[in-house]
Amino acid sequence: MSSDRMASPRSSSRQSSSLSSSPMSTRMQSLHVDSVQRWMEDLRHMTEVECMCVLQAKPIGVEEDAQQGELIVAVGAGDHVARNNLQTLLRRALVVSTELGKMFQRLEKGRWQRVHSTAVRANCHVRSLVHEYSAARSTPPEMQKYERSLLEKCLELTNISERCLHTDDEFFLKSMREAIHDILTDVSDSFSNMIDMALANEIRLLIKQIDSSDSVHTIGSAISNLLSLTQDGPQLCSIIAKEGAVVVLFKICRQDRFRDLYAHALRTVASICCVEEGINQLDKVDGILCLADILTDDSSVEAARAEAAAVVAQITSPHHASTQHLASFLESMHDIVTALIKLCESASCGEVFLLASAALANITFFDSMACEILLQLNAIHILLEACRDRQRVDTPYSKDQVVTILANLSVLEQCAPEVMQDRGIERLLLLLGEKPTSPSPSEGAACERVQQKAAVTLARLSRDPDVAQTAIQLKAVPFLIELCRSPTERNNSDSVLVACLAALRRLAAGCPDSIEAADHQQLIKPRLVDSFLLCSNMEESFV
Repeated sequence: MSSDRMASPRSSSRQSSSLSSSPMSTRMQSLHVDSVQRWMEDLRHMTEVECMCVLQAKPIGVEEDAQQGELIVAVGAGDHVARNNLQTLLRRALVVSTELGKMFQRLEKGRWQRVHSTAVRANCHVRSLVHEYSAARSTPPEMQKYERSLLEKCLELTNISERCLHTDDEFFLKSMREAIHDILTDVSDSFSNMIDMALANEIRLLIKQIDSSDSVHTIGSAISNLLSLTQDGPQLCSIIAKEGAVVVLFKICRQDRFRDLYAHALRTVASICCVEEGINQLDKVDGILCLADILTDDSSVEAARAEAAAVVAQITSPHHASTQHLASFLESMHDIVTALIKLCESASCGEVFLLASAALANITFFDSMACEILLQLNAIHILLEACRDRQRVDTPYSKDQVVTILANLSVLEQCAPEVMQDRGIERLLLLLGEKPTSPSPSEGAACERVQQKAAVTLARLSRDPDVAQTAIQLKAVPFLIELCRSPTERNNSDSVLVACLAALRRLAAGCPDSIEAADHQQLIKPRLVDSFLLCSNMEESFV
């Protein structure tokens, strides 16, 4: 397993070692330590480790038929066992990684007693983990190589750190610090690789279960386990993708007998596709065609179509560095866009609308043809109507997707009349005033995006004189001025300030008389950057 997943705070680079290549044993001093005294000092740590191992392995609620004493994995199949195997493996790996991280920190400070006690604990944890896993699973040969090397290095680490406890020789301790640092780095690398292989082995068993079983219950349970693992971060998603999970999940989604599992399988695919490996696997199995089939199939349940939309939103995200997979997407884009806007119109709840609109928002970023298709499908009317329906658009996150689509559509000249027809300017002004209802940072960020994109949309649409005139009649100018001058009204966002200044200047260009002289002098006449600096440094008056 990579060090990133386990958050092992290993040093960014190895310290240069002044040790020669001669064996370490030739540089060691003979230290006579009373064995009983040494045992008494180590006993506390050894006992704690054993207790910890047992307690971590035992769930609070145990099935009556569960074997007593199983720690990492149990012999025999079972849905709860498979889930516990993986989660326990991750927890135990985190414990070891944390101990290794402590050793790096204590080694730097020269706290030799604690370095040794931590080495003892880490050694016990590693040995326990390796023993338990090997006892319950047929360990792959390549993994056995890492196990042997890891156990040897852990023992060496314990022995060397012990020798540093009973000397004050600075030269010796300095050389030992460099040697221990190198061994500790090797231990971290070997442990990460071994855990990666163990996780891959467990994931491989889950994928085999999905691929070979005919039982809907068994497959569903295995998919649930995979989905749970994807929540542990992108590193684990990469392993899952490399083991072929996306291929097997799409195989499920192409069989009518497993229709009840489509939504579950697609939700897992969406999670895996947060990494490039997942998207590449999707592209190789023509996953986009499968998504299009599910989205356009009227017999597909809403949940399945919503999760298909989630996959589309994931693979079309602007955050992905690679866009090679989008070439095949263009072939099905018309069908997908049509199905997504229909899903927005018929969505039974806010979550379904959010997934469908997020997919559309991403699609409008990378191809202007998608915007033209949406205009032909009466998308502006559908989206503005949805904004008036709190059952569908009930959060800043949904509004963010709607206003993103409108902003991208507004680059087309034919967009302005449609917005006017559906009283879209009033809606944009309401979106400009979006405020968070909770202290959640994510909600605050979503509100900022809504305000910014609403201002951008208004500025683009105001190229049309009718739009500009309507906006002025609806008091857009004083509202924009207030947003520029009052940081709290714009959620203290500089990006909202820039967008509001741009919209204000666009309206002023068409209707100069709509802005008073003082506002014109500060917000319109100077360079944009000067007006920005003026407003961003402006203090609110509380009088």
